[in-house]
Amino acid sequence: MLNKLPCNLSQYLSAENNFDRWDEGILICKLLNSTPAIQANSYYFGHPEWAKNYFEACHRDEKFVDLWQAVIGSWHDKIVVDIGCGPGNLYASLKERCGEPQLLLGVDVSHGALKMAQQIGYTPILADAQQLPLVSNFADIVMLNACLHHCDDMAKALAEAARLVRPGGLLISDHDPQRTAYQLWGLGLLLWQIRLPLYRLLKRGGHSTSEEQFWSVATEVHHKPGDGVKPELYYQVLEPLGFIVKLYPHNHTVGAEVLEGNYGRAFWKCRLAQRLSGIEPDSPKAALSLMCIATRQG
Repeated sequence: MLNKLPCNLSQYLSAENNFDRWDEGILICKLLNSTPAIQANSYYFGHPEWAKNYFEACHRDEKFVDLWQAVIGSWHDKIVVDIGCGPGNLYASLKERCGEPQLLLGVDVSHGALKMAQQIGYTPILADAQQLPLVSNFADIVMLNACLHHCDDMAKALAEAARLVRPGGLLISDHDPQRTAYQLWGLGLLLWQIRLPLYRLLKRGGHSTSEEQFWSVATEVHHKPGDGVKPELYYQVLEPLGFIVKLYPHNHTVGAEVLEGNYGRAFWKCRLAQRLSGIEPDSPKAALSLMCIATRQG
């Protein structure tokens, strides 16, 4: 089967792998532990209508592009790995500004999402982010955008991503919920809970029907009150592997200013839920996301 693979891919595949088949240009790896989270992500992001809605609505706005371009600069002629790539939002948003990678690998558990990503330039691999079929120390840039909180074991997924980064390379993780922003209780927790029927009523993206909403929520295993990422996750996983770690809490209303310490203001509904829970919404711990930019020392 390996002789059917593109030469620019086969050299980066590990000897210890779980290759199953080569299907329409997608390398399929066996998912050894198909958990409910993996099944939900596979189904939701593989649904043609839901994936299209997600592709068009999420991680495409100007503030998002502004921040990520400031971090990446250019990925021209670089080897880039996008873990949890979904239908390809990251590359679709940044390709006009960041150049053309030498190789762009997209890893996801959803065959349907990978088919969409393939159409815009990804070399797709169906695999578990917690058990990547790739060699170590080869990628210039490894990206996990809105990925970790979809994984059962966030530390394991982060460590697997870090393993791929070459000395001098960059690991970027963002749009995972910061745990301290979601310590909701009392009236704040009630407001959080009633958002779902309201979203359905408004037919908000990802929530247009009860079925779509069910599967959308099922994918986000660590996006709930009292859960999410903490600074310790990044320091404990990445520093022993030789990374210099920089963290930037931020809301989704600011762009490159995040790198200057401007974490912005959350939307009013989030601020209200936080105030009702005793959280100061204008503090860095109340910022909804925690961006990690980690450089592997040479």
